[in-house]
Amino acid sequence: MNVLIKSAKIIDKNSSFHQLTKDVLIENGIITKIANKISNLKKFKEIVLENLHISNGWFDASVSLGEPGYEERENIDHGLEVAAKSGFTGITLNPNAKPYIDNKSAVEFLTRKGADSIVDLYPIANLTKGSQGKEMAELYDMKNSGAIAFGDYNHSVSNANLMKIALLYAQNFNGLIMGFPQDDSIATIGFVNESENTTRLGLDSIPGLAEELRIARDLFLLEYTGGKLHIPTISTGKAVKLVKEAKKKGLDVTCSVSAHHLVLTDEEIESFDTNYKVKPPLRSKSDTKKMIKGVKDGTIDMIVSDHNPIDIENKNVEFTNGMYGTIGLESFFGSVLSVMDLDDFIRNITENPRKRFGLPIYKIEKGEKANLSLFNPDFKYTFKEENILSKSKNSAFLGKELKGFVYGIVANNKIIIN
Repeated sequence: MNVLIKSAKIIDKNSSFHQLTKDVLIENGIITKIANKISNLKKFKEIVLENLHISNGWFDASVSLGEPGYEERENIDHGLEVAAKSGFTGITLNPNAKPYIDNKSAVEFLTRKGADSIVDLYPIANLTKGSQGKEMAELYDMKNSGAIAFGDYNHSVSNANLMKIALLYAQNFNGLIMGFPQDDSIATIGFVNESENTTRLGLDSIPGLAEELRIARDLFLLEYTGGKLHIPTISTGKAVKLVKEAKKKGLDVTCSVSAHHLVLTDEEIESFDTNYKVKPPLRSKSDTKKMIKGVKDGTIDMIVSDHNPIDIENKNVEFTNGMYGTIGLESFFGSVLSVMDLDDFIRNITENPRKRFGLPIYKIEKGEKANLSLFNPDFKYTFKEENILSKSKNSAFLGKELKGFVYGIVANNKIIIN
């Protein structure tokens, strides 16, 4: 793939061209020249776009796709195309499928499916067999087959001893353990955040305490065992505080927050729209503000879409019966940029997640592999169903004002432009 990108503002703090507007020449997938003006002597494809910015390729550390088992919601090939058009050059794929991703054959199936894509696919494998929280899965075999972390998507391991053993065992091969932050004995049958607003609506609630107790337990276990722990999609201010204190102790812990927990609050629940039924539930304005602060001060290590396509049959129902989840790839950039500075956004969607998952970190310099996201950070628009690229349409951001438009990506010696 050969291409000449014209007049692009480079956003990469590790590059000598950071914040400069340059032409970028890419030959056979490698950046061969960066200059004020490059003549297109070889008649390569040119990319000329309004207010074009480029950064290192974005990485989404929490994506669910239906395949295998729920292809009617989304399949891997189309889902990776959606990710590319949403600005992502790499994703982790959650083990949110059936059959479960709890053995080496299941992991190898996913790595084969993503092998030739423009977007790098990295499987997260189930921590426990059948995601049941009872017996540890074949972690070492799955690591050797391509799994980059181990956790049960949206399911917490209630057995503390099992979590302890997993943290100990994974140290033998530098494995990363993920612990979903919810104590189900506290959450019980709740659907929404526990607040005055949701109590008035008469909906069973999940208090922030359910999240904070599970995080506190897992951090105590981590302090006892050592090892590496990642806490996905935290959502309360006290959760941020717990992680911050653990990091001060020197514990090897990271955490993420979803785009919808940075932008939306439990006030949305008044509409009883099941697109706002997510796990963890949307929290209060106070929690949202603390999430944003946690990203900016480095306590929260990465921002994720937590993209989870759900078919209409499981969303077009009463709120209490709807499945948890919202799609988030297409709306990710525009939603997060509405509450976050561009530099904070880029740091938490490029270098930070790649470093945590032990993946290559790219730089926009001559001689480097071209792994780029292309975007306009100033474009404002209302997110509508016509902006949804996914097979499922369950977006919590429908009708919201967004800031920032994605043009596409250059990666793996390929290019895709909206």
